[in-house]
Amino acid sequence: MLRHLQTYLFTFYCCLLFSSCATSQPKKKQTPPQVAETNKWRDLVANSAIFRQNHTGFALYDIEQQTLVAEYQADRYFTPASNTKLFTFYAGLSLLGDSIPALRYVTKGDSLIFWGIGDPSLLHPDMPSSKVLDFLKNWHGKLFFYPHNYTGKRFGAGWTWGDYDEYYQCEISALPLYGNIVRFTNHTVSPRVFKDSLRTAGWTEKFNLSRDEFNNRFFSTGWPSGSFTEDVPYRTSPLMAAQLLADTLKKEIHLLPKTSLGGHYSTLYSLPIDTLYRRMLQVSDNMFAEQIMLMCAAKLDSNNLGFETKQSIDFVKTQLLTDLPDEPIWEDGSGLSRYNLFTPRSIIKLLQKIQTKVPDQERLFGLLPIGGKAGTIKNQYKSREPFIFAKTGSLSNVYSLSGFLKTKKGKVLIFSLMNNNFIQKTAEIRKEVERILTEIHDKY
Repeated sequence: MLRHLQTYLFTFYCCLLFSSCATSQPKKKQTPPQVAETNKWRDLVANSAIFRQNHTGFALYDIEQQTLVAEYQADRYFTPASNTKLFTFYAGLSLLGDSIPALRYVTKGDSLIFWGIGDPSLLHPDMPSSKVLDFLKNWHGKLFFYPHNYTGKRFGAGWTWGDYDEYYQCEISALPLYGNIVRFTNHTVSPRVFKDSLRTAGWTEKFNLSRDEFNNRFFSTGWPSGSFTEDVPYRTSPLMAAQLLADTLKKEIHLLPKTSLGGHYSTLYSLPIDTLYRRMLQVSDNMFAEQIMLMCAAKLDSNNLGFETKQSIDFVKTQLLTDLPDEPIWEDGSGLSRYNLFTPRSIIKLLQKIQTKVPDQERLFGLLPIGGKAGTIKNQYKSREPFIFAKTGSLSNVYSLSGFLKTKKGKVLIFSLMNNNFIQKTAEIRKEVERILTEIHDKY
């Protein structure tokens, strides 16, 4: 009996031992078969020999299918350069109407008190004239200019301050005049108040115009070999604005001390706002982009407490762009700032939102640069029928292109292709972007 009990206990112990060993063995995971990720549109970018050392991001969206059909590092952040102007475009579409708000004003007796709210078109050499000039000319009483409502700095955060005298980096101001630039040609200087401000600074082989950083003394080196037109930003100030207006209107302009303007005023409008959007997007006009964001800020400043660009950026980010896949790091209106960072998939979403704001395709595509036809891609994407409608973005070692693509089959796609930190010539990157998008046009 005892022997049977011992045998039973031994057998039970062995079963228990084998059972514990079996349960301690790691189970083999039932992993699904690995499928290689293949997408011919993605691979066009991912396998590009030209992009091999770049930081490159790509996203392609089919509007009809409402699907992101290809992406490559689309969640990575890139310096966008002038792709930032797409964000500015959306801000303007959301906050401004169909005409440019030019001035706010109040009247007291025979006095007109007016102040700027960002309109860049007044007396701009490349813009049509508006009724603003006639409005001021035809006032029969005194004119008082209030210059204290802009509270920001002359340049945006992250700008290259050493470029203060480059045509593409005009100062930001509430009442720009003549585009905030002096236009020099062989025989003329405009505005004419600067005609005696140019001096010869020395001799070089290359002709160049420049300016003192903090005052309006302009210098030339070398001698032009032919006809030329060159723009140099002037140093803005309340006194400078009053002087320019007085010279143009042939009227005295009084500067008003800082005071409370209040919320009771009238607004004077100038040109159709599409004239600003088209130039900003097609020519990639930095000054127009900054001033559009300033006009948006002024719109939010209904009580005239003071405004700057940051107010409009913060509002659009927190109130209108919370549905983007990735938070935009957004610092200025033009893209001159190296602090801006966006992802390709967020730009895709932004372009969808822009399309919702401008459902008329003819209008929308007519505002953007048009491949082979208009703007910064006029000399690319040449085809019998234009198929690329997109915003470029260029800085040193940066080239991006984002917008709309029409395929041969008539589909409309949204794309964003961003390149940073390349050391090749920008022309090589631009050519490769053209090759890839043309293939998508031909074969999608």
